[in-house]
Amino acid sequence: MATNEATVDWLGREQEFEYAGSVAGYVTVLVRLVVGYWFLMSGWTKFAFVAGTPFSAEGYLANAGGSPIAGLLAFVAETPWLLEFTNFMIPVGEFLIGLGLIVGALTRLAAFFGGVLMTLFYLGNADWAHGYVNGDLLGLLMFVLIGTFAAGRFLGVDAYLEATEFVQQRPKLRYLLG
Repeated sequence: MATNEATVDWLGREQEFEYAGSVAGYVTVLVRLVVGYWFLMSGWTKFAFVAGTPFSAEGYLANAGGSPIAGLLAFVAETPWLLEFTNFMIPVGEFLIGLGLIVGALTRLAAFFGGVLMTLFYLGNADWAHGYVNGDLLGLLMFVLIGTFAAGRFLGVDAYLEATEFVQQRPKLRYLLG
């Protein structure tokens, strides 16, 4: 098994470490695909034509009394246009985030918005009876890893997009890709 070395600036101090080269790539792809499937299916099953009834976040938003963001969630639940927007964006957003991760397209952008959703779910659920580490926090960490490791560059569309002349001439686009 080949090993690779990397250097990280850790709190002002450079730290070298070894990692398993090809294994790291496979694991990165696996994490991207699993999280992508998780979000794709989560969004898919909320679509009215699949679920049989329209998705509504109203009950969730209105009953988040123990949440640190309960005021924000109640405001969204009580504001008709925000509630309608939320009811549309949760299924569509989850589905598009999952699709982006599965095909490896706009991976960092998808990971960013997945992280935003997981942060809202983590704070909204506030199910910390067994401690602060729960599935929502672990989902958030998965999105951080996907974005940090530019997971779309491994067997993803982003690898091809980054090689195009269009992206080469606009290097800031790489922050959305990978």
